[in-house]
Amino acid sequence: MKYFSLVWAALWRRKARTLFTLFSVLTAFLLFGMLDSVRTVFNAGDQLSSGRMIVSSKLSITQALPISLLTSIERVPGVKQVGWANWFGGYYQHPTPFFPNFAVSSNYLGLFRGRYELPPAQARAFADTRDGAVVGAALARQFHWTLGQRVPLIAGIFPRTDGGNDWNFQIVGIFTTKNPKLKAVEQQFLFHWKYFDEGNAYMKNMVGWYVVNLDDPAHANRVAQAIDALSQNSDHETKTQTEQAFQASFAKQIGDIGLIAGGIMAAVFFTLLLLTGNTMAQAVRERIPELAVLKTLGFQDRTVLALVLAESVLLIVLGGVLGMALAMLLTPMVSAASGGALPLPPLGLHSWLLALGLMLLIGLLVGALPALRGMRLKIVDALAGR
Repeated sequence: MKYFSLVWAALWRRKARTLFTLFSVLTAFLLFGMLDSVRTVFNAGDQLSSGRMIVSSKLSITQALPISLLTSIERVPGVKQVGWANWFGGYYQHPTPFFPNFAVSSNYLGLFRGRYELPPAQARAFADTRDGAVVGAALARQFHWTLGQRVPLIAGIFPRTDGGNDWNFQIVGIFTTKNPKLKAVEQQFLFHWKYFDEGNAYMKNMVGWYVVNLDDPAHANRVAQAIDALSQNSDHETKTQTEQAFQASFAKQIGDIGLIAGGIMAAVFFTLLLLTGNTMAQAVRERIPELAVLKTLGFQDRTVLALVLAESVLLIVLGGVLGMALAMLLTPMVSAASGGALPLPPLGLHSWLLALGLMLLIGLLVGALPALRGMRLKIVDALAGR
């Protein structure tokens, strides 16, 4: 620590260059912190736990399951209530903006206590209207939909039996949610599965997935195994998992999120190595006479080596800690802004330890060559300008 003032003064010898380099390091570790939270979200939920469970095809969530499986699931001990849904994939007027739309069972809203807030009169209207649909408040505001309005969705996957792609619905309910973390559900469009099953020309008596509510969350593992055993060795084997794990597997259909995040970070840190390596090389090259003076005053070669390495590590650690701190502040803000669509967890100890390890490694790597040059410096050649 007795040489800290010397290292600090050397670091700020060129203030503009140091500030720009710090900003680059800060940006790199801000990205690291945010992407590590995203990776954690998509890698979580692989273990069965308490709560609601989803039964989907073991092969792929794009493979449908027979509706005949319903009665067997309902008879499994520990199952309290079962509903089902099917991805529709329609769009309104134009393919963008995208919003989730599902064909659901009549008891679907009741399976998610506290998630969908729908007035009783609108709930009854939905139950009594064959082509009725309920939509989230945010989606209704976006397209200026009102109760009683008829809305056509253009099918992207399921054509009608008459050969057309236009499905007509009547808006009979607009739901909200009280949980700020679940605001993303207010972008959903839900309609009756029976209407969908009768009208589509693609498949009959098939569902995308089942939603299972348990009478006791402690029975989750046993119930999951019992449900999956119902279709073992059949052409529609199932995979029963928690709702969180199902949502993660659904998102992973676009690719391996962990691999994508890792690839981005590899590119970012490689660029950071080149940038900070050049900065340190230039800084040491400018201070050759000063390093020679230090050696003249009695500083040993290994001390000069340590001073340059300390300067490099300090530069990376300072920018990295600021970047991680900023990521900690922005993560809950991004999570809240997504309305629950991307519930990013706060940065944990593991993320901080990994980040600190990367800071030290990068600092040592970018400072190694300049530090070796300073250590091997000959006083006569340096003062002579050679």
